[in-house]
Amino acid sequence: MKSLTRGDEMSKRTESLVRCVNGNVSDASSATPNSKVRKHTISVFVGDESGMINRIAGVFARRGYNIQSLAVGLNRDKALFTIVVSGTERVLQQVIEQLQKLVNVLKVEDISSEPQVERELMLVKVNANPESRAEIMWLVNTFRARVVDISEHALTIEVTGDPGKMIAVERNLRKFQIKEIVRTGKIALRREKMGATAPFWRFSAASYPDLKEKAPVSVLRGSKKGALVPPIEKTAGGDVYPVEPTSDLMVHHVLDAHWGLLADEDTSGLRSHTLSLLVNDVPGVLNLVTGVFARRGYNIQSLAVGHAETEGISRITTVVPATDESVSKLVQQLYKLVDVHEVRDLTYLPFAERELMLIKIAVNAAARRDVLDIASVFRAKTVDVSDHTITLQLTGDLDKMVALQRLLEPYGICEVARTGRVALARESGVDSNYLRGYSFPLSS
Repeated sequence: MKSLTRGDEMSKRTESLVRCVNGNVSDASSATPNSKVRKHTISVFVGDESGMINRIAGVFARRGYNIQSLAVGLNRDKALFTIVVSGTERVLQQVIEQLQKLVNVLKVEDISSEPQVERELMLVKVNANPESRAEIMWLVNTFRARVVDISEHALTIEVTGDPGKMIAVERNLRKFQIKEIVRTGKIALRREKMGATAPFWRFSAASYPDLKEKAPVSVLRGSKKGALVPPIEKTAGGDVYPVEPTSDLMVHHVLDAHWGLLADEDTSGLRSHTLSLLVNDVPGVLNLVTGVFARRGYNIQSLAVGHAETEGISRITTVVPATDESVSKLVQQLYKLVDVHEVRDLTYLPFAERELMLIKIAVNAAARRDVLDIASVFRAKTVDVSDHTITLQLTGDLDKMVALQRLLEPYGICEVARTGRVALARESGVDSNYLRGYSFPLSS
């Protein structure tokens, strides 16, 4: 009897163990979609005001999220953040809800699961000895990159593409010893579906001249309930770029050609300073850095965050208007942060600077040829086409971005995603900004 009892007990224990295992397996399988950690691309559309970057970075820092890349672009007087983080869908949804509670946040979207055009810009400075230069140039041509600076022992290369392409370029150039890398972080725009109706016709009189209906005041899709987005007449200035005051003489309010660029002869001593920071790649470091700027009242004109040449290190490139004296004090405050390794002011050094922009234009069959002709002049690439839109990719300096926007405004600009400025000091010592003031050949 005892043996039978023990056998029954053993069988019961085995059955209960099997049930527990099956239950855990079923629970794990059912929780997999929500508990799986993967990269998420979050698009945040905000009104451009002072301190907005610090508040958004603080939402991620308080929850222990490490922002892998962040790019900030401007659309009129509003900023578009593209943030890449890793996490589960359930927790990311909670973060999105917290972002939507912030003042002046108009729209927050997770576009990871949707078809999208994603691009990133990277500047790479690599050692280039005479015996290895030919192979490096072959790689440049293979990846459709560009050389933006040449010196006796180094090349600075500009590469644009998706994150996978960036990784492939970096791996192939490692054997030549990479000196510096600066990346903008990823920007993304949703791909338009072929055959869909044109939701952007109201933006464009030139593209859709047959539509005589007056465009209604629109509400952003996916924005807060009842959050209208009327044109703002005047703003004090924001985190991303100084906001252009309205003028009755201008029909289309787009970026001015010299936004964010202060004249050297400014009597107040203010000018745009380009700072390059090397920081630890840990959660909360961006919040700490931007907090230093926010507490001292600095308006960040441009910000780009991406991985540096060393594993575990990120590079932050930012542009702030300030005097030389105030910037030197700012640098001293930044060095007090534990996670900051290096701060360089590139303002008075010859440096190569680049920005990346994705711009979606409303077009029909009649206007498509004109838009493509304008794009070819600026060497812009077509990265997406639908029945009613064209998405272009452009790299260059601020003036080039704004010039293209001005020409495309009559056709109707639907969406703009821009990175901040990235910069590397030129090994050649040639200051291209200085040379622009001269006509060639120079008289002796």
